Amino acid sequence: MRIRSLLLPAVLGSLAFAGSSAAADVTTKPIYTFGTLRTNASDVARAKVKVWLESVSKYDAKAFDAIWADESRPVFDRTIDALLLGSTEAKAALDAARDQFAPAPTEIPGFLKDPATDGFLKANLATAYAKALGGKRVYEEALEALKTVTPELVVDPSQYFFYRAVAEHSLIMKDEALTSIARLIDDVADAPDRYKLVATLIYFDMQNWSSDRKDLGNIGRLMDNSGRRLDLARGGKQTQDIQKKIVFALDEKIKEMENQAKGKCNGGSCPNGGQPGQGGSNTPSSPQSDSYGGGNGGAGKVDEKKLRKFSEEWGKMPPAERAKAIQEISKDLPPKFKPMIEDYFKSLNKINGITP
Repeated sequence: MRIRSLLLPAVLGSLAFAGSSAAADVTTKPIYTFGTLRTNASDVARAKVKVWLESVSKYDAKAFDAIWADESRPVFDRTIDALLLGSTEAKAALDAARDQFAPAPTEIPGFLKDPATDGFLKANLATAYAKALGGKRVYEEALEALKTVTPELVVDPSQYFFYRAVAEHSLIMKDEALTSIARLIDDVADAPDRYKLVATLIYFDMQNWSSDRKDLGNIGRLMDNSGRRLDLARGGKQTQDIQKKIVFALDEKIKEMENQAKGKCNGGSCPNGGQPGQGGSNTPSSPQSDSYGGGNGGAGKVDEKKLRKFSEEWGKMPPAERAKAIQEISKDLPPKFKPMIEDYFKSLNKINGITP
């Protein structure tokens, strides 16, 4: 079963009511390709980069050939290094994004905002830029950069959709993250297993997100987002607005709990639109239509071969193979998702009676 069959009804419903801010996002109307996207072959990517370098008179054959000679490196990494030969501005921006000690940027580089920038250059460097910022938990600018480009122009589209989903999930943008996950799993034929596994776990995580703003899980996510922004020295209006939402939601929750304790929700009106007898709970009173996404979230079922393979073979795999599997899947992932991966494998160990 394609993951889109689970996600698309809810996503389309939300996009139908998208606000004016979507106008700046060149990827607002996704082109679903159903497994036809894949990483460019090395010679194809190399040729594209060479054409661009020659168009800006920055082609250095010796430096260019040296980058592409190392076939052990991913095509995407070699593409980025070769593109940087032709843009000092892009190199400076990417170096700063990769520097863990450099301050978080407050806006994306000018070349990513310039409509005159070559589309191939912009798409690939924006993806590399967002990937670097994701490692620093700078999700706002990471997402803004990705929104400026066409993902089909990225030599490794799996990286674009994965890091976009990471940013959207971290910024509590559920519907947008579901769209990115659907495109990663369904549209990119050669997406790495570690990306698909983490994306699937993100998907299941979001199914537990309540539509009730007073839900403690939702409040906790707002608190995490506020704390992240403060860690990045971003204590301005946006952070203050998040903190106001936290205070307001907590105040509503406290009032709701007080009313429940006093029995005011039995036969009387509950605060903030709650129905008598429900106490503000998120329990549905009738079955939900299959055509719409629900706030309660269901268990869902994803035909993810890697997950099934691990579940079936984990107990039979030698310790060295299990360690290798964990290492491969955790490689290059943003730090926030590593505990999620660890919990997944701990569960497999427990099920199979394996003592680490």
